[in-house]
Amino acid sequence: MKILIVDDETLIRTVIKEYCENNNFKTDEASDGKEALKKILENHYDLLILDIMMPNMDGYTLLKELPKEKHIPTIIISARNEEYDKLIGFDLGIDDYITKPFSPKELIARIKAVLNRTNNNVSSVYTLNTLEINHSAHTLKIDNKIINITPKEYEILTYLIKNKNIAISREQLLCNVWGYDYFGDDRTVDTHIKMLRNNLGKYRDHIVTVRSIGYKYVEDKE
Repeated sequence: MKILIVDDETLIRTVIKEYCENNNFKTDEASDGKEALKKILENHYDLLILDIMMPNMDGYTLLKELPKEKHIPTIIISARNEEYDKLIGFDLGIDDYITKPFSPKELIARIKAVLNRTNNNVSSVYTLNTLEINHSAHTLKIDNKIINITPKEYEILTYLIKNKNIAISREQLLCNVWGYDYFGDDRTVDTHIKMLRNNLGKYRDHIVTVRSIGYKYVEDKE
């Protein structure tokens, strides 16, 4: 699970980051809403921890600016504790609201609760005509036959589907599938995409090459 921490106070980001990583969550940081929006559009995050009062773009504006396909489970952490502020947040679709000062241990408990709810609400099976991906079993079927693909091919496919119709750069795939500490290059991604397309057979054209950027998954072939 990957969490984006958005707060203009460096100390708060550091504390949250430390507790999250101690609980095996990957983290990324942004110091204001504008920086966060750019990162969200370029990467996948499973959870957003968001302050309200920030320079350049506040937390509420960030939530309003997010494209629908980029909705992320969100926990607001803010010094503003009026009922009005909380209601605005929940109207914008947040999942939880914590007031500062806060307990890092309580925050971790709330993070786990939100992620558990989110994961339980996500369908465990994706289908497109006779293509079926079972997320619980980590299997791919075409015409009701199991297709043997490598774990990396499976991760690429599910990542592209999760971000369908969005152009994903090769760098994004390297970061989100292989990890930030991987030192491979673009050819690694291209090689795996080629193998994945071969295994997808008649569905190969649903993975579209986006010139000078990378790839995207489309349900309606272009």
